[in-house]
Amino acid sequence: MPSLVISIDGTIIKEVALTKERTTLGRRPYNDIVISNLAVSGEHALLHCVDGRVSIEDLHSTNGTYVNQQRITRQDLQHDDQLHIGQYQLSLQFSPQEHAAWAATAAATQPACLRIAGDATREVALVKPVTTLGKPGVAVAAITRKATGFTVARTEGADGSLRLNGLAVGHEARPLQHGDLIELAGTQLYFLLLQPSA
Repeated sequence: MPSLVISIDGTIIKEVALTKERTTLGRRPYNDIVISNLAVSGEHALLHCVDGRVSIEDLHSTNGTYVNQQRITRQDLQHDDQLHIGQYQLSLQFSPQEHAAWAATAAATQPACLRIAGDATREVALVKPVTTLGKPGVAVAAITRKATGFTVARTEGADGSLRLNGLAVGHEARPLQHGDLIELAGTQLYFLLLQPSA
């Protein structure tokens, strides 16, 4: 069963098992996980646990929810992901068996890369769980590798700074298909699925 290890300034405060399908997190006392800190909204975030998979959804909090230093709206979580809410750090932990099962599923995802349009020699391999592209403060996109495939979402930048096949992409993740054209702040990249070696 997955759990959250909650700490502040490197000191672990508690570990909470995620036993419910929906676990609320916030400052108000009726939340499942209560964090009494003014930087935490009354109803800050919601954790979803379905079929062994965990995701977190920000509930329009004032100071935001961060996963591995990236502000998110909703994000699938993986073993050892680091969440930041206010001054608190939360680390998602799976049991060794759960982590092994997740790793095996993730490994089955078909490999992919991004190719710079007009330059077949420049590629970015998509091997990490999350690959970020762009310039912080201007426009940043996150490509997430999941067992079901790849998605892209805008994590930073103005509306329209990230486009998928000509259509603007916001903070909600959009699935990627072989041959899709991604435009990020004027740079064009093709998303390509690679054939696994025989």
